[in-house]
Amino acid sequence: MTTPARTQVAIVGAGPSGLLLGQLLHRAGIDNVVLERQTGDYVLGRIRAGILEQVSIDLLDEAGVGRRMHEEGIVHGGFELLFGGERHRIDMNRLTGGKNVMVYGQTELTRDLMDARQAAGLPTVYEARNASVHDYNTSKPKVKYEKDGQSFEIACDFIAGCDGFHGVCRASAPRSAITEYEKVYPFGWLGMLSDTRPVSDELIYINSPRGFSLCSQRSRTRSRYYLQVPLTDKIEEWTDDAFWQELRLRLDDEGRDRLVTGPSLEKSIAPLRSFVTEPMRFGRMFLAGDAGHIVPPTGAKVLNLAASDVKYLSSAIVEYYRDRTEAGIDAYSSRCLRRIWKAERFSWWFTTLMHRFPDDAAIVAKFQHAELDYLLNSESGARTIAENYVGLPLDFGE
Repeated sequence: MTTPARTQVAIVGAGPSGLLLGQLLHRAGIDNVVLERQTGDYVLGRIRAGILEQVSIDLLDEAGVGRRMHEEGIVHGGFELLFGGERHRIDMNRLTGGKNVMVYGQTELTRDLMDARQAAGLPTVYEARNASVHDYNTSKPKVKYEKDGQSFEIACDFIAGCDGFHGVCRASAPRSAITEYEKVYPFGWLGMLSDTRPVSDELIYINSPRGFSLCSQRSRTRSRYYLQVPLTDKIEEWTDDAFWQELRLRLDDEGRDRLVTGPSLEKSIAPLRSFVTEPMRFGRMFLAGDAGHIVPPTGAKVLNLAASDVKYLSSAIVEYYRDRTEAGIDAYSSRCLRRIWKAERFSWWFTTLMHRFPDDAAIVAKFQHAELDYLLNSESGARTIAENYVGLPLDFGE
């Protein structure tokens, strides 16, 4: 496939946010090129989020890639909180007037978007090395990169930075024009993927004296489990048997009885952080997804925030070409940040409520249990958790 020397939108990053943006723009008749420094197989091999809010579900339908998601995804109307040895269900569907979430792995979603882009013959450059962005404060931005020992340049109208936390786009913004907010948590999540029946039909969030745990899933036959671990832990120190034993200790009797163990397909330790960049627009370059923000995975917001960024950005770019207005472009950063900060607050709060911090005194666990007891025995308290978990609606106000 020949990569054009000019396009309307140059998208840096072929993760879900970049591919979804490219698909939405294509369906609106807007030319775009996607650049990715890794191989396609590497992108598909990243094990990430698996919970989709209704906003994300609707957006994938709008992009024309929702068929397999609806066939294979699992709709969840609630989840369970386990603390003090007892489970309590948050009935999201009832508490939010019928809203649900869907279990559908990021790997599968990425595959759907890749397949759609390939079927449409759209230009995607994998292994694009040393990408750099230029002149984004002018009306003629461009992106340069290297491929197979040759140098290339793409002129464009807009640059979309969908290249993640360590990407080139945010790093290229002038330090004087950017403010970064960050909180690093003193623990990580040890995650295991296994081809075993999930321990429960719905997710279980566990506040345990031994630390937080999460029982999640990717399908009815594939489970995803997490353990809170110190940042000093190494993945080599955790055998499969050690993982299963520790999970048993954090579960209740019902969970231990239903737990099916097996060999891991993947194990990794991910640090937790809250991170936000302000603004998310620099001239004609826009940040989306992990390039602009990171949330702890506790609230299941990582992929969903990226999807909402993409919705705001794609709508703004479509308006620019269709209606010859820059109103959406001018409002992009403020629209995103309103939603981002609400999700950051919920993820920070939920993380603080469910985890054990290294310096916590015994009284903190009592505070946590008292707050959980209050929330779960208050209709408005339970509704607050449910509304935040299923996701707040998009806001296109100024």
